Amino acid sequence: MLIDHWPLLGLRLNTPRLELRLPGDNELAELADLAAEGIHEPDRMPFLVPWTDLPAAERARSVVQHHWLRRGNWAPDNWALTLAVFESGQVVGLQTIAARDFAVLRQVSTGSWLGARYQRQGIGTEMRAAVLHLAFEGLKALEAMSGAFEDNASSLAVSQKHGYELDGIDRHVVRGQPTTTRRLRLTRVRWETHQHVPVSISGLAPCLPMFGLPDGGCTDRHGSAS
Repeated sequence: MLIDHWPLLGLRLNTPRLELRLPGDNELAELADLAAEGIHEPDRMPFLVPWTDLPAAERARSVVQHHWLRRGNWAPDNWALTLAVFESGQVVGLQTIAARDFAVLRQVSTGSWLGARYQRQGIGTEMRAAVLHLAFEGLKALEAMSGAFEDNASSLAVSQKHGYELDGIDRHVVRGQPTTTRRLRLTRVRWETHQHVPVSISGLAPCLPMFGLPDGGCTDRHGSAS
């Protein structure tokens, strides 16, 4: 079976409302359709790479290609896990967790997007909580990095809820205009004092070598990773 060769297909993260996992082919199509519907207002751009400026059909295709690219380029020292987010079985968005040289640095970064009709419902907070639990409890990370443009109040608010601290700024050119990104850092100690969403992990143990870690399971207060 394919899962024997790609155990990440069995990885599941669950919160009270959400399930995060790799999408099947039809679910990936639903994710692409969701991106085509729109993610943000046309007069603003929350992404460093303005992929949402593409026409709807090309935007949808880019979601599929990006997902395939991440799988095809996976390496234990350079990986990016692109998890579809489901609420009541419906695809609502995408949550990514990525790292380079994780076995040595124990540092991850995260990124995400939600379909426009699913925003401002608390989903972003729960999906971030899920991958932070995977990082700190499941993979024993030491730090998690994130970032957002200064005018992206909703993303910055989600990070604040989870205990991230300001780690400086970066300057970029987006749509031909200068813009400023706030870098954010979350330490294990800060995560432990700010976690407030119960998360369970299943199917992690067979995946650990893919993250550059020794094989074996772990157990946490909310559930088991097996």
